[in-house]
Amino acid sequence: MAGLNSLAAATTVGNPTLNISIFVIFVLVTLTVVIKVAGGKKTAEQYYTAGGAFSGRQNGIAIAGDYLSAASFLGIAGAIALQGMDGFLYSIGFLVAWLVALLLVAELMRNTGRFTMADVLAYRLKQRPIRIAVSVSVLCVSLFYLLAQMAGAGGLVSLLLGVSGEMAQNLVIAVVGVVMVTYVLIGGMKGTTWVQIIKAVLLITAAFVMTVWVLGKYGFSLSGLFDGAIETAKGSANAKTVAGADKLTHYGVKYGVTTTSKIDFISLALALVLGTAGLPHVLQRFYTVPTSKQARKSVEWAIWLIGGFYLLTLVIGFGAGALVGPDKISAAPGKANSAAPLLAYELGGSWMLGIVAGIAFATILAVVAGLTITASATFAHDLYKEVFKRGQSTQDQEVKVARYSAIAIGLVAIFGGMLAKSQNIAFLVALAFAVAASANLPTILYSLFWKGFNTKGALWSIYGGLISSIGLIIFSPVVSGKPAVATKLADGTSAMLSPSMFTNPDIDFHWFPLDNPGLISIPLAFFLGWLGSKLSKEHNAQKYAEMEVRSLTGHGVGPAVDH
Repeated sequence: MAGLNSLAAATTVGNPTLNISIFVIFVLVTLTVVIKVAGGKKTAEQYYTAGGAFSGRQNGIAIAGDYLSAASFLGIAGAIALQGMDGFLYSIGFLVAWLVALLLVAELMRNTGRFTMADVLAYRLKQRPIRIAVSVSVLCVSLFYLLAQMAGAGGLVSLLLGVSGEMAQNLVIAVVGVVMVTYVLIGGMKGTTWVQIIKAVLLITAAFVMTVWVLGKYGFSLSGLFDGAIETAKGSANAKTVAGADKLTHYGVKYGVTTTSKIDFISLALALVLGTAGLPHVLQRFYTVPTSKQARKSVEWAIWLIGGFYLLTLVIGFGAGALVGPDKISAAPGKANSAAPLLAYELGGSWMLGIVAGIAFATILAVVAGLTITASATFAHDLYKEVFKRGQSTQDQEVKVARYSAIAIGLVAIFGGMLAKSQNIAFLVALAFAVAASANLPTILYSLFWKGFNTKGALWSIYGGLISSIGLIIFSPVVSGKPAVATKLADGTSAMLSPSMFTNPDIDFHWFPLDNPGLISIPLAFFLGWLGSKLSKEHNAQKYAEMEVRSLTGHGVGPAVDH
């Protein structure tokens, strides 16, 4: 999902004036919509969850808009273009993750909580330590995701507009951050939801048009498209290093080479499949519908839309491999992430490229707005109201703090994005999923399904999952230790580039062999949750019984629980 900060090859064939015009039009249209549907003073419920006013269908479309980030769109299409079916494995992992959310989380979370994930976890446990721990975890996940998206936004927009100077790129990141905060301050969750709905419709429509266009060039024959991609790859100078020209339609070319790569794939898959059900900005979307039935319908709509979209990326990826070719894609500084924009230009020239680039920018704005409102809700509701004020603040005070915290989070995201724009940002996204799967999901499942779970178990699980996932990432090859590889640049020259965050080969402090820590940190968090609960004598059978009834029936859902 990294590498959005490099699409220079696309700018050499695109029209920067056209690109910026499309960006400006999208921002103006969506800001108008936000002001129209969600302006004015808001209660805490309206600000955090839009008052539960959205239908399951609307919320499902918004979830798709929130989940299908630009990094996912560009990254998966590029991975398929260069690695064939191995790239499609990412799509499968992202989709299967929603089955976990549908079967285990969606309805029960909607019935039990009101505003945030901490409402559920603190229902039958000690209020203050749990809310502090959950807030730390939520803010970490949100921050890492925000940094990745902001860095990607600055690079994508800057390069598509033909801007290469560091100051100019920083200015673009700042503009993206200001627009994001404006959405949140004016519209709250309702305005943010409508931005996500608009973005989802645009993204899926563009992907559908490109898919039909590509298939039309091959007589609407999928096998013909695969043959075309294989033939183009065979003529590629990088045929042996891309995926093997004759193996694009086979699985296991990348992840089945060594024992470490196989284990690494299992670890990544575990984090992707389990991480989604623990992502705080996804969980908060379940509170924007009026009933648990609508929450379930939201996930059903999201599964269909996300699944359909990922099927489209299969055609887009192979289309880029066939019509653009791995040589052009690999020569672009953005490498795989340039595949979809280059295919758009190949199909429809500057206009198509401008539209796809504009939609990619729209996806980033929608995702960062959702992350910002989730982080601000966590700070205002869980920390300010429940921890600092011990439940004694007014709704006006809470919303005011949420707005101020949104501005603060926006500033952190802007400056963090500026610092991260020249780094490999893949580890930030991997860390967000690993932390969500390690620190959040075990405590959610234990709270909902195990009556013996208690405060010590929750704290051990959250902090243990958080520390282990971050620690293992820091000492993994993603941060240091991967050998530099010779890469052909867009100007025809070659350079030695490292896939690690630290590109200096003399800086190598990794000892953990896997890129993703999920295989270790997720089971460890489950174990620590069990062990901590067993070592504590705390037990509240009555609260668990109340929570079980509430989670299954929705009885008593109202104001967030105060102890």
